[in-house]
Amino acid sequence: MKTISSVVEHYIKKKPFLQTALAQGIINLTSLARQVKPEIEEHLGKEVRNGAIVMALKRLSDDLEFRATHRIVKVLKNIGEITVRSSLTDFTFLLSDTLLKNQGKLLEEINRNQDVFYTSSRGVNELNIVVSNSLDAVVEKLFQGERLTQKAENLSSITVKLPAENVSVPGIYYFIFQRLAWEGIVLYEVISTTNEFTILVDEEQVDIAFSVIKDLKSL
Repeated sequence: MKTISSVVEHYIKKKPFLQTALAQGIINLTSLARQVKPEIEEHLGKEVRNGAIVMALKRLSDDLEFRATHRIVKVLKNIGEITVRSSLTDFTFLLSDTLLKNQGKLLEEINRNQDVFYTSSRGVNELNIVVSNSLDAVVEKLFQGERLTQKAENLSSITVKLPAENVSVPGIYYFIFQRLAWEGIVLYEVISTTNEFTILVDEEQVDIAFSVIKDLKSL
């Protein structure tokens, strides 16, 4: 049997930004209750008092606040080293039979210059390569026979080291990316390993993005 609390919780969970704002206590519950009342009544098939929705929202916000405070925030407070690299170029190529061979040639070039930045990720249909601007000409030469679908220049990377327990706590990446989205940060790429992730942003936004991530340690 559907209850007001269960229907309200289902509604809130479908809206991640609203869920986080509710957990932070920055939403007027009475106003929110009036806004969601028509949908709650439609799901329940009956009229519902505004006060009952407010109470359901209050209980839910308390529970969300507890979970955010005692699980996600605990991990974020232990964020490790944050590394920033600038002057990067992001290439995206469609997969082909020769792509990996050409990538191998690029790795040989990179091994001769350990100071340059390089990262790569392979999807179902495309391969992404991010390198220091100094390697732009090398990539263009080695991959001239490949289909380049996108090239973005003047980017910066922010690499964040996460504590080992990040793999056992749901919502870590959402919590971080949601705050970046609130600040209008556009993510060109996201590359991750088990305990590390790297985001690629426009150089004009790197200072704001860095501040957002750094401030997570003081939540």
